[in-house]
Amino acid sequence: MIRLLRTAAVIAANGCAKSTLYALIAQGLWTKPVKLSKHASAWPDYESDALNAARIAGKSKEEIRALVKELHAARTADREVNQ
Repeated sequence: MIRLLRTAAVIAANGCAKSTLYALIAQGLWTKPVKLSKHASAWPDYESDALNAARIAGKSKEEIRALVKELHAARTADREVNQ
């Protein structure tokens, strides 16, 4: 079962400030949130888990950027399959 994590939960899980989370997104080091509504966004829990595991494992910024691209591509592929 996929859980969607709101911003506060992602921040708590990776131990950074909200501004740092959005800086990571801008740098391609964290996935973009999924829009739930006009005013609500969230991240799939498995993306947060994968990115935190990569950081813990000491992956380079380039390796993490590649992981972010893979996770975004998987979202697109899942969306196409479910249409």
